[in-house]
Amino acid sequence: MIDRYSRQTLFLGIGKEGQKKLGHSNVVIIGCGALGTVIATSLVRAGVGKVKIVDRDFIEYHNLQRQILFDEEDIKAQLPKAIAAERHLKRVNSSVEIEGVVADVNYANIERLIVGADLILDGLDNFETRLLINDVSLKHGIPWVYGGAIAALGMTMNIIPGETPCFRCLYGSTGSGMALTCDTAGVIIPAPFIIASLQTAEAMKILVGSKEISRDLIMIDVWKDNFSRLKVSRRADCPACQGKYEFLEARFGTRTTSLCGQNAVQVLNPEIADVSLEGLAARLKPLGEVSYNEFMLHFRVDSHEMVVFPDGRAIVKDTNDEPLARGLYAKYIGV
Repeated sequence: MIDRYSRQTLFLGIGKEGQKKLGHSNVVIIGCGALGTVIATSLVRAGVGKVKIVDRDFIEYHNLQRQILFDEEDIKAQLPKAIAAERHLKRVNSSVEIEGVVADVNYANIERLIVGADLILDGLDNFETRLLINDVSLKHGIPWVYGGAIAALGMTMNIIPGETPCFRCLYGSTGSGMALTCDTAGVIIPAPFIIASLQTAEAMKILVGSKEISRDLIMIDVWKDNFSRLKVSRRADCPACQGKYEFLEARFGTRTTSLCGQNAVQVLNPEIADVSLEGLAARLKPLGEVSYNEFMLHFRVDSHEMVVFPDGRAIVKDTNDEPLARGLYAKYIGV
């Protein structure tokens, strides 16, 4: 029988020793959308030993346009993205330890989620969470690979603590000028697929200890056929590089987040760690339509729909009004 990884080990950049390193590696992918699904399937197929996939969301039909690990049956089963990804990938490569975690990554849990990781990969559409990843990366000396895609555009950069500029060197703390969103610009399949593939290649280089690791910001426009590299310099006044982890210490952050492309708001109460969906369903049943499984609860009342997770997180659909979302959360879930 031909070895599963024979075509990969023939490649001189990896070889048999590199494959052994991949097999002993532990990666955490934060976000399982268009970027995260491509990264996850690529690294599992490549034989990375342990892959943890963390995502806060559930699957909807508009995801299927670009998120390759999901299908219509997952939507009918009301599966969270992390669970559906784990189930699918375990059928792809049973020799890899795969863990899907349904959670919102925030200052209270991120250090626990990345314990033992050799590398963190960005599959997000959320600027603030990237700043949090940047803090935890620098604090614990764990490399991470940034990636973002919108419309036909994409970019990626490696952040190697102590060696390269960090994410705050690149963007600061506000991301001012980043006006494009999924709602206003959309996204076409090639942009996240190419960026995620580049992220995967960089991840493999980092894990095998290659000398070819990129130190640049790579940018693409797949519609105009542009590919460019930008040298990024470390900022002398960067607080993260100076050991001031302001996002990890919760000096910045919000309890509500507008979700890209979904016309929805997530509400998070860090003080709530565990919710009985069965008990909550019994309490909400007299007030509106309720259905639930072990992963999430759906609640519809008047013109509002909420999805509640066991960690107390809720997504309020069909609105971008964050004060309204906080009010509905306080009214029906608690504070």
